[in-house]
Amino acid sequence: MKRFALSTVALLTLSACDLNAYAKDIKIAHVYDKTGPLEAYAKQTQIGLMMGLDYATKGTMMVNGNKILVIEKDSQGKPDMGKSLLAQAYGDDKVDLAIGPTSSGVALAMLPVAEEYKKLLIVEPAVADSITGDKWNRYIFRTGRNSSQDAISNAVALDKPGVVIATLAQDYAFGRDGVKAFKQSLSGKGAKLIHEEYLPTSTTDFTAGAQRLIDKLKDQPGRKVIFVLWAGAGNPFKIADLDLKRYGIEIATGGNILPAMTAYKQFPGMEGATYYYFGIPKNPVNEWLVANHYKQYKTPPDFFTAGGMTAGIAVVETLTRAGKDTGTENLIKTMEGMEFQTPKGKMIFRKEDHQALQSMYHFKIKVDPAFAWGVPELVRELKIEEMAVPVKNKR
Repeated sequence: MKRFALSTVALLTLSACDLNAYAKDIKIAHVYDKTGPLEAYAKQTQIGLMMGLDYATKGTMMVNGNKILVIEKDSQGKPDMGKSLLAQAYGDDKVDLAIGPTSSGVALAMLPVAEEYKKLLIVEPAVADSITGDKWNRYIFRTGRNSSQDAISNAVALDKPGVVIATLAQDYAFGRDGVKAFKQSLSGKGAKLIHEEYLPTSTTDFTAGAQRLIDKLKDQPGRKVIFVLWAGAGNPFKIADLDLKRYGIEIATGGNILPAMTAYKQFPGMEGATYYYFGIPKNPVNEWLVANHYKQYKTPPDFFTAGGMTAGIAVVETLTRAGKDTGTENLIKTMEGMEFQTPKGKMIFRKEDHQALQSMYHFKIKVDPAFAWGVPELVRELKIEEMAVPVKNKR
């Protein structure tokens, strides 16, 4: 009996050691612009991320027997701060991977840190093409859309014979990469881009910029359009106050957060393309997101909520498939070419640049008194197979 009891104790001890060898916390840093000009976007991403982790783990916050811990860090929209916090997360906090940031400028500062520490950075929602383009490294994956995906889908809406376009964008990576991609997407398809107007991100008075746009467009023949590419503070749609209709000039733009889309009610029939609107995708993941967001927050999920949820799902899906080996090299191998389901339906991490290929949505604005914002009605879904999104990393 004594021999049996000792053997049992030894077996139990061995089992505990085995469990300790494999049971560990999976630490994820979320480095995002919790304060600063993109605060509204960042808050949505954080909510979406936690909902995505909840959905993908079926409420357990566990994967392969390991607990998921999320460590939040506020980059404040400052590139140097984002860079420093990511180094801190990798070096001091020993996180397994990181997610973020909100601003493209902050993201570009963070990319080399991931390469230095040889740890994953899942970029969500920063958009600039250069993140998965010439500034990319193999430790970078992006669940968010890029400037080319925005551009290609918006070109579908606007690229028609006889259309003359001028752009209004912010003077930093998001705006300049976005306009560059948009211009390339228009190449040789009918529409003509004749002027690019860049203004500081802090602009509140758009009068001077609008006047330059009017002067460039007013004497042009055909359909005249100002395509607005703007994120964060400031309301570029104030340019409509200058009576653009007098010159036959229209405004077009892509999707945005719901508060920003209140301005869209001024432009019934306006066309563009969007990354997400809660009423458009029809799939089980989006149904769960919409239902649970209404339940928790009494509002529909917004533009960046879906992106945050996608990042959370991608993390759990990767860790589940990777099994016990959560080393960076195995995670990269697992993620390259990985197909997974999101609030937008299917996404695929392209092997060449780790960009998530995904659907986009061509819309037309409808004014509905039941909603405080202009409602983007689906014209058609632009599927992965329809968009030739260029690989821009040249590696």
